[in-house]
Amino acid sequence: MKHFLSTEHWSQSALQEMIDFAVELKQNKFQPLLKNKSVALLFFNPSLRTRTSFELGVHQLGGQAVVLQPGKDAWPIEFELGSVMDGEAEEHIKEVAQVLSAYCDLIAVRAFPKFKNWQDDRQDLLIKSLAQFSTVPVVNMETITHPCQELAHIMALQENLGDLKGKKYLLTWTYHPKPLNNAVANSSLMIATKFGMDVTVLCPNEDYLLDEHYMQLGQSYSAQHGNKLTISHDIDSAYEGADVVYAKSWGALPYFGQWQKEKPIRDQYKHFMVDETKMAKTNNALFSHCLPLRRNIKATDGVVDSKNCIAIQEAENRLHVQKSMMNTLINHS
Repeated sequence: MKHFLSTEHWSQSALQEMIDFAVELKQNKFQPLLKNKSVALLFFNPSLRTRTSFELGVHQLGGQAVVLQPGKDAWPIEFELGSVMDGEAEEHIKEVAQVLSAYCDLIAVRAFPKFKNWQDDRQDLLIKSLAQFSTVPVVNMETITHPCQELAHIMALQENLGDLKGKKYLLTWTYHPKPLNNAVANSSLMIATKFGMDVTVLCPNEDYLLDEHYMQLGQSYSAQHGNKLTISHDIDSAYEGADVVYAKSWGALPYFGQWQKEKPIRDQYKHFMVDETKMAKTNNALFSHCLPLRRNIKATDGVVDSKNCIAIQEAENRLHVQKSMMNTLINHS
């Protein structure tokens, strides 16, 4: 049995196999690959693309999806081992994992960080605890990484650019008026370097560097491909000659859980918004974003509505790559 918690645990070739089969599924959506199979979808946080694409994906493969929202339509869950359960939680993850494993063939979870202490959140204990006690594969629908988005992103890039080796990839921080999860930024860094692109991370200053674990993985993957990972705080040089611009807002880790302290710092960098002037410095680059995207905050209407924007294509690909991934976990692991 194998889980899909992070692309860190999967080789490039194994991920490519999933993407290649997703291309086939995009042409032939309805196949009985999950006939008589069931999938539990646990949502601790809101969703549009993830819930829709997973529910439809299971249905299109002939399976049954069961959606649960712990704390709303299911009991609140405790994840700490050895805890005295005198608070809100009614069930422990040990029982939840075993019961759902008895019912279902796969369990998928969406659970954002608590935004209190990064040293705690970076452990990703919720999904790891579920995987520890589950006897069926567990899928990450977004925690501190977003591996499903990674697959959809690479699929869209390959559809437009072909071989990605050596392409210049810009991951740019953008402004957002609220504190956000770092998951997609962590993931895009991992997958872009794993697939052999020359990656530049553009952010306002060192406070906005991503967690050292993901920076080190990016350096390692780049070295394996003979490519480079560059950190930049200069907008003009970072955009110069880029083939791909991927925009995402993320929080400053030194201020994690301290939004009122970070906000005045963040508010100085609204000019990091992706606009036509910046895109003109690129090599006619593709632009994308994981969505949802705040127009004229993260990127201008002109950029989002341009023919170079592949955000919708990437979002559609979520459906296909997730179907391929579930087929791999349930039928081939």
